[in-house]
Amino acid sequence: MISATHIDVLLNIAGSGSATIDADTIAPHLKEWRDKFEGKTPLMLTPRTTEEAAKQIHYCSQHGVALVPQGGNTGLVGAGIPGLGDRDEVLISTKKLRTHLHLDADDLTVTADAGFTVAELQAAAAEHGLLFPLSLASEGSCTVGGVVSTNAGGVHVVRYGTTRALTLGVEAVMPDGSVIDETSGLRKDNTGYKLSQLLIGAEGTLGVVTRATFRLYPAEVQRQTCWLAVGTPADALTLLNSARKATGDRVSAFELMPAFGLELVLKHIPNTRPPLAGQFPWHVLMDVASSSPDPALEARLEEWLASNMEAGLIKDGTTASSLAQIEALWRLRESMSEAQKHEGGSIKHDVAVPVSKVPAFLQRAGQAIETHYPGARLTAFGHLGDGNIHFNVMQPAGADKAAFLSSWDAMNELVHDIVAEFGGSISAEHGIGTLKKEELARLKPASSLVAMKAIKAALDPNNIMNPGVLF
Repeated sequence: MISATHIDVLLNIAGSGSATIDADTIAPHLKEWRDKFEGKTPLMLTPRTTEEAAKQIHYCSQHGVALVPQGGNTGLVGAGIPGLGDRDEVLISTKKLRTHLHLDADDLTVTADAGFTVAELQAAAAEHGLLFPLSLASEGSCTVGGVVSTNAGGVHVVRYGTTRALTLGVEAVMPDGSVIDETSGLRKDNTGYKLSQLLIGAEGTLGVVTRATFRLYPAEVQRQTCWLAVGTPADALTLLNSARKATGDRVSAFELMPAFGLELVLKHIPNTRPPLAGQFPWHVLMDVASSSPDPALEARLEEWLASNMEAGLIKDGTTASSLAQIEALWRLRESMSEAQKHEGGSIKHDVAVPVSKVPAFLQRAGQAIETHYPGARLTAFGHLGDGNIHFNVMQPAGADKAAFLSSWDAMNELVHDIVAEFGGSISAEHGIGTLKKEELARLKPASSLVAMKAIKAALDPNNIMNPGVLF
């Protein structure tokens, strides 16, 4: 147990406003969005500066007090929830780290403390005619520290890459309380190990990210959004490859959605409407964007649409003609996870396979679900442009939710084995956390696990940083 003495000392180190034992204040930080994980802790640290965080973490290191870092608490795998099971941990939230946000238009960088949200960085960039391209449904609440620690992906990976590709460096408090700072914005630095890269995607197991420097890009001043109906995922893949060529590789988002996923959104999300008049098995939402006005791009896109409709690859489609229409189409895509919550139990798989193998994976895994879980309703959607599919399986209509969710581990094993057959990943963008650590141990090559554990032991010898996650 975390002793009363440790709690008192940490409260004193933190000072007013940088820690709390108030249960009502802590409560919202102990439960994840989809209600799968609910934890406990007697103390939440809320440092306002890197220096405060360093003092708190140094004490915890000296006395073996386990810490769980948390950003905006939008995670889905139990990585940011303290006190799960018999674990006894202090929560350290970075949401109050909100002093420094600096944009350098000449360097095309933005440096921000861990508590700023993705939406705030997007807005800061837009004020300077620039683009921070990370975009995901939780961007209004997910924070800098969280997206770095989970290597968040989102819808623009096809053009701009994941958070890892966007991050030039981080500042972080290491498990012993020391601080590393690689936020200078350098594009080239071959002076040994890039410590920031270790911290990106580490899920708070190697330190607490307190600040990060990201790449920016010229703003997309011309954007065309198309909703396309297709017959199969293979047809969608063909369209993706030809669209990249036809637009000069300016496809910035390419999302694949099944008819059933759209049906759930229209059923459960208010003020949504069908994008097309007919019924089609699969849908694609595509953004094409340019950083400078290019009338020829619009003409090439129209020619591409016409030729593919004539060839039968596009069954029907619509192109947004206003910002309101763009937002309405994207709301359909971004509401797919929320809509599932209203329909009953859903077993989630955040997986990735090579882009070229997505159609075959969907067919193989879909058949396996149909065989082993008759009546279950597959809702596989996501980022076809980078091979990341949210392979979610809804309970059969009218089934008992608890009984269906009891199959979570068995279904995960079934789907993950197929993912492994295709050379894929069991976690594309949500992380491993507590949820998938047994699957990581089962499927990750032993040599990789040995190396990862050696890094963990070297940087966190007292095992105080998120000790229940990954391993």
